[in-house]
Amino acid sequence: MQVIVDNLDTFGRGVWGTVVLFLWATAGSLVFGTLLAVLRVAPSAAMRAAGTAYVNLVRNTPLTLIMVFCVLGLPILRITFTDAVGTQFRIYAILALVAYTSCFVCEAIRSGINTVPVGQAEAARAIGLPFGQVLSLVVLPQAVKAVIPPLGSVLIAMLKNTSIASAASNYELISAMRNLIEQNGNAVIAILLGITVAYVLLVAVVSVVIALLERAAVTV
Repeated sequence: MQVIVDNLDTFGRGVWGTVVLFLWATAGSLVFGTLLAVLRVAPSAAMRAAGTAYVNLVRNTPLTLIMVFCVLGLPILRITFTDAVGTQFRIYAILALVAYTSCFVCEAIRSGINTVPVGQAEAARAIGLPFGQVLSLVVLPQAVKAVIPPLGSVLIAMLKNTSIASAASNYELISAMRNLIEQNGNAVIAILLGITVAYVLLVAVVSVVIALLERAAVTV
């Protein structure tokens, strides 16, 4: 395991790259996934159809294909965000993760919304609240308790999915693993174990945070 000790800086860069991708993708997925969930329960048939079409299309498309489209297709469409190549590829990877993970966030939130008794929404509409306020003030606050556990599973899956970003010129744990193996071909097993432990620790941290949020939601 000496190779891990001697290359802690490389491991650290990989961990940091994974964390950055995860945090940005989490923020984007929660926002976009919530919007998709709103579309899927909206009173407008057109809005429901749009939300359903997006979720069914993207959810059933491999994440690798979505990543390739963002990295190779968006530049062809002249959709760019910065002149810095490294930052550009990171943004593309985050967009791919958000586009894909939002579908699962949407379904988790929608399942939570379905746990709220219909009478709650009907009562809110009866006093004149519009659809947006019915969701934000009545339905979503009650759905939080049911939403947190499945959302935790979705985010943990996304944390592991960040490994695909290594194919899009993003430096994270898999990139660090590849570099270390190229430089230390006689210590492959130790490097693989080190990367595995890093992922396990990151997942453990996310699991603890989700558990704390779930506990807080129950006590509210």
